[in-house]
Amino acid sequence: MAKLTKEDALLYHSQGKPGKIEVVPTKPYSSQRDLSLAYSPGVAEPCLEIEKDANAAYEYTSKGNLVAVISNGTAVLGLGDIGAMAGKPVMEGKGLLFKIFAGIDVFDIEVDEKDPEKFIQVVKAIAPTFGGINLEDIKAPECFEIEERLKAELDIPIMHDDQHGTAIISSAGLLNALELANKKIEDVKIVVNGAGAAANSCTQLYMLLGAKLENIVMVDSKGVINKQRTDLNSRKKPFATDRTITTLAEAVKDSDVFLGLSVAGVLTSEMVQSMNANPIVFALANPNPEISYEEAMSARPDIIFATGRSDHPNQINNVLGFPYIFRGALDVRAKCINEEMKVAAVRAIAELTKKAVPDVVNAAYNIKRLSFGRDYIIPKPLDPRLLTIVAPAVAKAAMESGVARKTITDWNAYNDKLREMMGHDNKMLRRFYDTARQSPRRVVFSESNHINMLKAAEAALSEGICFPVLLGNEEKIGNIAAENHIDLTGIEIINLRHDREEKRRIKYAEILSRKRSREGMTFDEAYEKMYERNYFGMMLVETGEADALITGVYTKYTDSIQAAKEVIGIRDGLKHIGAMHIMNTKKGTFFLADTLFNRHPTTETLIDVAKLTYNTVKFFNHEPVMAMLSYSNFGSDKQGSPASVHEVVSTLHSNYPEMIVDGEMQVTFALDKELRDKKYPFSKLAGKNVNTLIFPNLSSANTAYKMLIEMGLAETIGPIQMGLNKPIHILDVESSVRDIVNMTAIAVLDAMVQEQIDWNNRLQEV
Repeated sequence: MAKLTKEDALLYHSQGKPGKIEVVPTKPYSSQRDLSLAYSPGVAEPCLEIEKDANAAYEYTSKGNLVAVISNGTAVLGLGDIGAMAGKPVMEGKGLLFKIFAGIDVFDIEVDEKDPEKFIQVVKAIAPTFGGINLEDIKAPECFEIEERLKAELDIPIMHDDQHGTAIISSAGLLNALELANKKIEDVKIVVNGAGAAANSCTQLYMLLGAKLENIVMVDSKGVINKQRTDLNSRKKPFATDRTITTLAEAVKDSDVFLGLSVAGVLTSEMVQSMNANPIVFALANPNPEISYEEAMSARPDIIFATGRSDHPNQINNVLGFPYIFRGALDVRAKCINEEMKVAAVRAIAELTKKAVPDVVNAAYNIKRLSFGRDYIIPKPLDPRLLTIVAPAVAKAAMESGVARKTITDWNAYNDKLREMMGHDNKMLRRFYDTARQSPRRVVFSESNHINMLKAAEAALSEGICFPVLLGNEEKIGNIAAENHIDLTGIEIINLRHDREEKRRIKYAEILSRKRSREGMTFDEAYEKMYERNYFGMMLVETGEADALITGVYTKYTDSIQAAKEVIGIRDGLKHIGAMHIMNTKKGTFFLADTLFNRHPTTETLIDVAKLTYNTVKFFNHEPVMAMLSYSNFGSDKQGSPASVHEVVSTLHSNYPEMIVDGEMQVTFALDKELRDKKYPFSKLAGKNVNTLIFPNLSSANTAYKMLIEMGLAETIGPIQMGLNKPIHILDVESSVRDIVNMTAIAVLDAMVQEQIDWNNRLQEV
C-alpha cells in the first residue's frame, strides 16, 4: 500500500464536501405532490400507524436499516482518550464501512459524557431512532457496564465492536487453526496476554466454543492473573488461575495457543519455542504485534501465525464481522445480538475459509491460489462472499434463538437481495483497487500526449495500483505535465522513436514478422510498425517487459484492435473478441456485451461473445444469468437479427448446458422476472434475476450503455476487453481520468490472472 502522509489524510477528509458520509433522499421529491406526501399533510398517516403499533416504524421509516455509531471518545483507536469531538472522524469512518460492506445507513453520534450512568441515559433516550447501536471506542471497564445495561434495557441489537468484533473474528481463525494443528479446543492450553475489553470478550467466546477455564491463563501488565493476587477487579477475578506462576514466559511454556491483545515486543522467540508442537500465535497488537512476523516464523517452522496487519497472512480484521452481523440482525428485526448469533458468525466465517476462493480474491495475493491452510485460516476482508454467508447465518441464529421479530422464509430471495442492495455504490470497484494494490503491475499508457492519460498515470501511481510506463517524447510529455501541474516523479517514459530504442525496435520487428509471416508481414513492414505507439507498446506486453496496456482515448478502436490482433492475438478456441461494460445501478450490477468491437455479429460471433462474457462475469465473482436480447421474444420473428439470436441460444443450450442463458427476448422481459415467468414459464431463466445482457449488435449495445450513463442511471466500468491473449484494454474515445484509472485497475487484475494461467500452463508442460 502506498505510504500515507499527514497531508494526504487531511485532504481526503476535507476536499469537496467535508467528512465521509451524507444523507440522501430515498423517495421522489420533484413535485408538490411528492413534498406533500413526504411532509405535511401526507406524513400524518404513517405517524398515526406508528402510534398504534411502534413496530410499524420498520415499515414506514428508515429505522430498520439505520445504525447509530456512538462513542464518548475515551479509547479512540491507538489515540486513547482524545474526547468525543476528536473521535468523530473515526465514527464517520465506521459508518462508511457499514455502508460499503453491508448497505447499512449510519448516523455517527459523539456523546460528550464520561459518566457511565449519564451516557447510558443519553443512548436510551435516542434509541427509538435506530434499528441497532454500535458502541465504539469506549474505554474499559466502563464499556462493560454500558453495554450490559443497554442490552438489558433496550430491545434492539447492541454491540461494542471493540470487544466482540475481535472475539468473533479471532474465534473463527482459532477454530480453523486448531483443525490444521489437529487439536481440540477443549484440550488446548491458551494464554491470553492482555486483560481489557477485547481480551475479556475473546476469552468468554472461546469458552463458549468449548475452551476450558482451567486451561486458560490470562496475563495483564502486572503479570499472570492468579488467585494469589489481591489487586484483581470483578472483570479479572473469573479468569484467575490456580497455577503458581507469575510471568508470561512461565504461562507460555507448554501452551498451545497465544492470544496477544497487549503491546509490541512482549513475546520472544524463546517463548514461542517453548510452546507445544504446532503452536497457534495470534499477535494482535497494532500497529506492531507482540512478536514480529519474521521472528515468529523463524522461531518455529510449525507455527500458525496471525496478526492484525494487512501485510502478513491471516489478518484478524473486525471488518470481516460487524457489517454482516448487523445486516443479519437488522433484517430479522432482532431484539439483540446474542451469543447464538455471535457463534453463528464465527462458524460461518470459519467455513467460508474452506471454500474455493474466487479468482478476483486470488488475484490480490500475487496470483497464488489461496486455499485453506496455515497461511489462510481466515477470509480476506475484500472477499465479496462475506455478506451472503455471514448475514444469513446471523439472521437464522436470531430466528432460532427466539430474538427475531421478523421471519425470513425464502433464503434464496434474501441472498439475491443482499447481492443487489449495494445498488449504485462502487463496492466492486473498491475491491478491484484493493486487489490491484496488493500486487501492482507495469502498465503501458500508449497515448501519453493526451492530458487525461497523463493525469490517469499520475493518479494510478498515487493509488498504488500500477507502475505506469508512458510512451512518447520526453520533452513534449514534460511540457504537458508542467502546464497542467501533473507530477510524473517515479513514472517511466519510453521514447520509442529515440535512437537508443533501435535494438528494441529491431527485436520487436523480428518477433512480429516471424509471428505473422504466414499472413504476409515482412520484417520491413513490422519494423515500420514499431514507430507506432500501439504496436510498440503491445510488443512490450507481448515480450513480458510490461504486463498490460491502456489505449483508445483518441485512437480509433478499429486501429487499436487491429494492432492487438496482430501483436497479441486471439485466444485459442476463439475467432472473435468482445468488450463488456459493468454497470452499477440502483437495481444492482449488470454486465453488458458486446459494447465495442463487433458491429454486425454473425451467429458464430455471438456464440464467442456469450462464452467470453460468461467466463468474465464469473471472474468478477458473479454467477452469470444471461439474456440474449432482441426486439422479439422466443421466435416470434423468424427473420433477420431475431432469427440469428434464436439460433445462438439453441447452440448454447446444446453445447454449453451449464450456462444459464436464454432468449431471444426483449429487454422488458429480461429485466422483469415476474412478467417473464408469467408469459414464458418455459424459459431457462425461470425464477432468476438476469444480471448479464448480450445485445444483438454493436449499435444497440453501445447506445444502451451510453444512454444509462448520460441519464445518470448508472456508473460504468469498461470497456473490458475479452478474448485477447494478454491484457490490452481499449478505452472509449475521450474517456475521463477516472474511467482510465478504473480500467487500469481492471488491467492489473487481468494481468494477475494471465500470469496465473501462464504459470499453470508451464506446470502442465513440465
